[in-house]
Order: sequence, then C-alpha cells, then structure tokens
Amino acid sequence: MLQSKLFTKTRREDPKDEVAKNARLLIRAGFIHKEAAGIYSLLPLGLRTINKINQIVREEMNALGANELQMTALQNPEIWQKTDRWSGDKMDVWFKTALNGGGELGLGFTHEEAITTIASDHVNSYKDLPFSAYQIQTKFRNEARAKSGIMRGREFLMKDLYSFHTSEADLEVFYEKATQAYKNIFTRLGIGDKTFLTFATGGSFSEFSHEFQTICEVGEDTIYVDRAKGIAVNQEVYNDEVLAKLDLEKSKLEEAKAVEIGNIFKLGTRFSEPLGLTYLDEKGERQPVVMGCYGFGPSRAMGLLTEVLADDQGLVWPLSVAPFALHLISLNENEKALELYKTLTAKGIEVLLDDREASAGAKFADADLLGMPYRVIVSAKGLAENQYEIKNRATGEVKMMPTSEFVAWVDEILRP
Repeated sequence: MLQSKLFTKTRREDPKDEVAKNARLLIRAGFIHKEAAGIYSLLPLGLRTINKINQIVREEMNALGANELQMTALQNPEIWQKTDRWSGDKMDVWFKTALNGGGELGLGFTHEEAITTIASDHVNSYKDLPFSAYQIQTKFRNEARAKSGIMRGREFLMKDLYSFHTSEADLEVFYEKATQAYKNIFTRLGIGDKTFLTFATGGSFSEFSHEFQTICEVGEDTIYVDRAKGIAVNQEVYNDEVLAKLDLEKSKLEEAKAVEIGNIFKLGTRFSEPLGLTYLDEKGERQPVVMGCYGFGPSRAMGLLTEVLADDQGLVWPLSVAPFALHLISLNENEKALELYKTLTAKGIEVLLDDREASAGAKFADADLLGMPYRVIVSAKGLAENQYEIKNRATGEVKMMPTSEFVAWVDEILRP
C-alpha cells in the first residue's frame, strides 16, 4: 500500500463528540468513521486489522473442528416467541422492523434460536452428534447508551460458536477445548497475560457462566484475580461461598477493572427443548440435544487493544493484527524506498510506504499515530552509510540496520 494512495487522512485533533480513548484514536488514525452513536464504519486500515483478528479466531475455531456458516441478520419472530425472547419486556435490545406486507422481523443480537432451528433439520440420531458451528457476523443491539466507542456498539461484529451434544459430559469435554482455544486467541492478540477466565453469574442457564475479562482501567466490570491460578471472579458473584467453592483465598485476590472480551455458556437444553431439537439415543428413545455457546467480539477486541496498548503518541498494534508489519518512510528517497518496497512485497511482506510529499516530522507523527510494529526510515544519510533506521513501535527502541542484512532481519521477525 502506498500511503499517497490511501484516501483516509490522519487528524491532529480528537473528535469532539467522543469520550472513549479507542474511538478518539481510531478516528484520528483513519481506521473507523462514526456514522452515529455506537455505529462505526470500518475504513481500509481498520478493516485490515479486523480481518487479521477474524483470521486468528477462524483458525482457532477450525482447529476445534467447528464448521463455519453464515446465518441471517433478519430473524423470524416465531422461533424467538417459542423461547420467550421476542417480547420487549423480556429482551429490551431488539431492533425490530415492520414488513410492508404486515408483520415484523428482528435484527439478530445473538443466534441461539436460529442455529437450533437449523440443527433440527439435520440431527436425528446420536450418530449425528457431537458437532459445532460458528459464524463471524454483524449483530445489532439497541443499547440504551453507547459511550464506549467500538467496545459497546449498536452495530458490531461477533463470532458466535454453538456446540451440540448427547450429554452434559460430552459438552464438558468440548467446553474445556473451547476454553483453551479462547486462551490461544488472547495470547495471539498480545493480551494473554492481561486476560483471565472469570466466573460470573450463570443466569437462567447454569450456576456459573465463564467470561474472559481483560484488565483495563476503563473497564465497566470489577473482577478479583488470582494470578497464580490464572482465574478471576466477577464482583457480581464475589462472596465467601463462591470463593470456597472455587478454592480461592481472599487475601491472594487482586481487585481490578476489566473489560469482558468473550463469554462461554453451558446452555444445556434451554433452547433445544422449546424448539424441538432432539435425537434418538442408542435405545431408540428421543432425547433433547445438549448445547453450549461461545461468544467473542472482534470489533470490541480492536477497541480493547487500543485501550490497553496505545500510548500518548497513538496506536500500538501487535504484529499479529497490525494492518501492515512495516511502515516504510521515505525522506526524499522515493526511488530507493520504492525499490525496497517492491522487494519486500514480492516476498509477501505487508508494507505501508509513506511516499507523500510531507515533512519528516509529519511522517514520523503519523507513523506513531498509525502504530505499525516497525518503522523503517530510508534517508540520504542512512543510504550513504548503507543503513536503515528501524524503530520498534511498542518498545521505542531505535537501531541502525545494515542494508545488506535488512531483508533477512524482516524474515526473522515475521517467522511464525
């Protein structure tokens, strides 16, 4: 990508109508565009980051053996009425739309009803189980407030995975594998050391649900963390009885603000029974299918990474999700920089080349704001000494690299 061809421009000033750090920085850097409160368009750089996040999620879900599918955003009220989740008295987050021919549809905020109905067309015997299916799809929630940028949107991206089993025991096996897959995702996103499996209220589904909470000073939740055990307890269930049940000592817990970035539930037969999802067991008897669900927000993750990792100069992206690995900056050496750019891109390396007619200061400020992992400067002084200047965006470390060693160095840092 040539920066001169990128239609989006950076801003020096924060947007006046945003209070959330993630929205301010992502708008300034040209990653997103605000359409209305809680509604943001993804611009080219933002889409590249979201696609990287999605790919990490997709790889971990596929490794579980899950099938990817795409369900409709428009939802039939009939199936939601069967589970008592259509009425605004029960679920106040619906966006509903009237049909010209009469009746109405809803814009899905989650898809338990939809996937259960689909599964009922394909499950008959215990031999058809277990299986799991997931999607990465736009969801809609009529949030009463939307003040957290892309971390609490009215339109947002979600990965929702659903699993189907013959028994609670079989669900437990998959549930543990899914838990590890989520931990893998957070490690690959660069926040594994800040994210904890957190025990929370199970609501109508089970005694506990499990959230994945990332420590963050702007978090809306309060959690109590046992770092040695790598688990936490949400404030909503924090009491002596729960601590005893989880074998946690109050003196070893650290109180922290956190953001929920994922959640997993053992649904049991909560949706299969009202929607008629059953199977014939080995004795030929009809049984309800046991289910689990597993949610993760890619767009929320982009906002969270901004909140947790960005500094006073701008965004700081982990290599795994950065729009580009290298930000190549030409200081009046466009011909040499373009030659290097072509060499790198021919090797499949993702490079953003700042070939604009702008001052060095403006280019450096934009590089810090955009937050690519490595900034590489091509200058007359450096070329005279057969060197490139390289800055690590996360650490601030600056070093000179011999031009003859540069491509090998790039191969090394990008090696899986």
